[in-house]
Amino acid sequence: MFTTLPERFKAFHLTVDVRTLLLLQKAIDRELVKTIGDLYNVLRTFIVKSPELMGPYTRAFYDYFLSIDIRNGEQLHDAVLRSQTFQQWKEQNTGRLEEDMTRKEMANLFLDEVHITHYDIQKVIDGRELWEKDNGDVEDQDREGDEGDGERRPLDKMADYSDLTLEELMARMEEVLKQQKRDHSGGSHWVGTGGISPYGNGGAAKDGIRVGGSGGGKMARKVMGDANFFPVDLDAILNDNNIDAALASLKGIVEESAQETLDVKETIDRGLERGGLFLPEIKNETDEKLQVLLFIDNGGYSMHPYIKAVQTLFRKMKTRFAHDLETYYFHNTIYGQVYSDPQRRKRIPIERILSKSPNYHVFFVGDAAMAPYELSNQSMNTYMEMTKHFSKCAWLNPEPLKFWEHTLTIQIIKELIPMESLTPAGIEKAVLRMNKNRKNKG
Repeated sequence: MFTTLPERFKAFHLTVDVRTLLLLQKAIDRELVKTIGDLYNVLRTFIVKSPELMGPYTRAFYDYFLSIDIRNGEQLHDAVLRSQTFQQWKEQNTGRLEEDMTRKEMANLFLDEVHITHYDIQKVIDGRELWEKDNGDVEDQDREGDEGDGERRPLDKMADYSDLTLEELMARMEEVLKQQKRDHSGGSHWVGTGGISPYGNGGAAKDGIRVGGSGGGKMARKVMGDANFFPVDLDAILNDNNIDAALASLKGIVEESAQETLDVKETIDRGLERGGLFLPEIKNETDEKLQVLLFIDNGGYSMHPYIKAVQTLFRKMKTRFAHDLETYYFHNTIYGQVYSDPQRRKRIPIERILSKSPNYHVFFVGDAAMAPYELSNQSMNTYMEMTKHFSKCAWLNPEPLKFWEHTLTIQIIKELIPMESLTPAGIEKAVLRMNKNRKNKG
């Protein structure tokens, strides 16, 4: 299987050998690869060892598995649009593509489907069959305990509604909404969350309609409520709609350490199979380590619109990656202390921050706009001490980039701390720079 893969990938200056194929085969045997999106993610973990390899890897993957040739300097969308693979996909999906979709929107939909992952889905249900058995004119009983509601359960199945037209789904959804009186979760009928209904969010419904939420497996064919969100605008200031995209970028700062250990059970089992010939079976154990210090400017009205989104993003990061996150607060700039509470009553001397491990990733979030006198020598010295101690620092600024050059204090802080926009794209740039600093340090 994939016997020509090493040679093709080497043409893109990637290190791929027989060991890569063996690891890929193991992943397939363990049912970790069920979609081409799974294949992209799994193979990437074996090949991409540093951020600069992501570009060549993406080009090699699209060339080998999708026959899409991404030329030097060419945008991925343009390569997709001129490919035979896209033309065939477009012909096969003509009936479900909206008439007013632009070519770029169709390319985005194609890419979303390419990168669908299986979410541990064990069964795919025929959405047409579900839809025909259902009835839009069902009364919503205003009581708890209906089947399919309540606590969300892990998704182990997906409904495929690709055989239904968008008009059919929209008409049925309007019928359902007329009857719906309360929130629903985990079912297949109502506009809800976490289920296989064709309308809602956070569930597993291929080619359904997403209503609210921040998306999940990129399966929806239409998004209600925000025409600008699909596809996600990576250059938009952080908000509820693009938090998951920003979270994906933050995942890049997770540091992994691997060590080989003796797998006693496997050694015994294999030895018995060999008739008593016991050879040591080695397994790789990977530990993820993530340490983040987050400093938020919450003192002025100009920052209020962004604080909630920032806190949500990093709270999700802590929950998703389950590692060390410490949040502190300041007003306009940092002098000799920060605060551990949003009300800025619990003072933390900067010396205590500087006593922490230099391995922390440090994020400052603020508009960096203030009166020039506020950015005193003490404050600038504090920033220099912090960047000297913590090599992985970034300032995320919600202020539109076009205003940066007109604000003196932004220009000064930008010289002291690498600054990026508070957007998913900006966060990704900050993470890539941090990883580069980590690599140079190592």
